[in-house]
Amino acid sequence: MSQKESRELFTQFVLEHKESVYRLAYSYVKNEQDALDIVQDSIYKGLKSLKSIQKQPSMKSWFYRIVVNTSLDFLRKNKRIQLVGDEWLEIHASVVDMDIHNLDLEQAYEHLPIKYREVVGFRFFDDLKLEEIAAVLDLSVNTIKTRLYRALEMLRINLEEGEIEHE
Repeated sequence: MSQKESRELFTQFVLEHKESVYRLAYSYVKNEQDALDIVQDSIYKGLKSLKSIQKQPSMKSWFYRIVVNTSLDFLRKNKRIQLVGDEWLEIHASVVDMDIHNLDLEQAYEHLPIKYREVVGFRFFDDLKLEEIAAVLDLSVNTIKTRLYRALEMLRINLEEGEIEHE
């Protein structure tokens, strides 16, 4: 694929997925302007590294990884967090406010630990494949499968037992 074709494909991808990309950035920084800056920086980084897309299984997982890394870099640079590896992701990362119409399901989802909420969000709201989620989060596919299974089990139990308090 030529450089021009790669650039056109990337541009089309960004235009089609701009809302998802913004939501992903926002889920890390929780600020509209910062999220927009991250999206802009991510697009620039993506354009600069279009050659590496040929080594990736999917443009979506490749670009989401750029957005996640740019978000983490932004947070480090602005000293809003102190990174402690996976613990940081469990405490601070989240999937943005989703358009979930069922209040009980929404509350059950919000009560999931971050590492499970993240996987559920990528799988069902962003429609990523397990391999793509693994690439975005830099985890093994088996870890993603385990987290997804446990998250769905927690949701099922919470919904069946009605343990979610209505606020």
